[in-house]
Amino acid sequence: MEADFNTPPTTCEMAAKEEIVVKKPEVQLKGIGLGDNEDGDIAAAVCNGTVASYSLESSLGDCKRAASVRRTALELMTGRSLNGLPLEGFNYESILGQCCEMPVGYVQVPVGVAGPLLLNGSEYMVPMATTEGCLVASTNRGCKAILMSGGATSILIREGMTRAPVVRFQSAKRAADLKFYIEDPTNSDSLSDIFNRTSRFARLQDIKCAVAGKNLYMRFSCFTGDAMGMNMVSKGVQNVLDHLQIMFPDMDVISVSDKKPTAVNWIEGRGKSVVCEAIITEAVVNKVLKTTVPALLELNMLKNLTGSAMAGAMGGFNAHAANIVSAIFIATGQDPAQNVESSHCITMMEGVNGGKDLHISVSMPCIEVGTVGGGTQLASQAACLNMLGVKGANGTSPGSNAQKLATVVAAAVMAGELSLMSALAAGQLVKSHMKYNRSTKDVKAA
Repeated sequence: MEADFNTPPTTCEMAAKEEIVVKKPEVQLKGIGLGDNEDGDIAAAVCNGTVASYSLESSLGDCKRAASVRRTALELMTGRSLNGLPLEGFNYESILGQCCEMPVGYVQVPVGVAGPLLLNGSEYMVPMATTEGCLVASTNRGCKAILMSGGATSILIREGMTRAPVVRFQSAKRAADLKFYIEDPTNSDSLSDIFNRTSRFARLQDIKCAVAGKNLYMRFSCFTGDAMGMNMVSKGVQNVLDHLQIMFPDMDVISVSDKKPTAVNWIEGRGKSVVCEAIITEAVVNKVLKTTVPALLELNMLKNLTGSAMAGAMGGFNAHAANIVSAIFIATGQDPAQNVESSHCITMMEGVNGGKDLHISVSMPCIEVGTVGGGTQLASQAACLNMLGVKGANGTSPGSNAQKLATVVAAAVMAGELSLMSALAAGQLVKSHMKYNRSTKDVKAA
């Protein structure tokens, strides 16, 4: 029995309204397969602990039914309705064991499109999933300015997904011994071979080591094809650590690093390192962006460069790169948490052609994206990747789809930077947000 919130209020809804405690229901399941019971009885069994919520998919053999039962159980346990959180219209089998555990529905995020973005001679319509008014419109204005000025150029500088395990010994000397072993050129081929066996695409590029007392920190960097590659790299790193454990039996593996903003990533890069540039003509700056080149140059120096330095920024010498990165990441099935590094960006502006025109660039050393794996295979996200022409793995040139996606992200960030900085220079920011990003519904209701 599926939850239907078009019917009269349920016990849990009445309980929530009246702020009373809902007593966990008693139920006696039949002595047959779990799926032969009524959904309400199974939900009650989940409430009282007779059935584990996490086991519903395997026990029922129906992912949609499992989500529905879990949702009903959650309402019974909390005494609160989930009305408004959609359940229907989603393929729950597609996330099983891959994207999300114990689902009870899905959240709808509107997807807008900015473009055309003229980049490296090709036009792209950029999908952006966001609930922030003005963001898509502003990025779209930046795309227009770039298009009218002849387009942008985006270059992949380097790539390599990293993992950084830490191991500990009983002495600093032993930690140094392992460092020297890893950095010995005679051992590099064997370590690469051990790493590369774990995947058709993963290829170890290098291992850099740093000693802190008795601890050794290793930073693995590797090519991962069209996958973002963190899991791929983790598997290869584990293989190497298993081998080193044989060579150094007194080695104690402590941990592997994950997502965090770090200076080493800002300096050396992680994922795809991209620089993107464009020359925006004086006429476009005046007509489309409603400002002047001198005003933009001064603002960029005072806000993005000096202002960020005064704030102690690390990798944050930009206006709002995280806005665009997050919106594209959510739309295309990337890991949103990796926005923390992927938004590292420095925005530069200079006067060119006698100071009349504007040269703008963004340098982004840590764009961590993939076109296979994770959320990229879900229908909605795959459609957004297809919109960009980078869906799935590239069969003829492994890695090129993910590389292209990274260059598009950088170019879209540059469009967003261009438009927001122009709005700030012209004093338009507050006015536009009051018009497009200020809800009057809640105010009127109050």
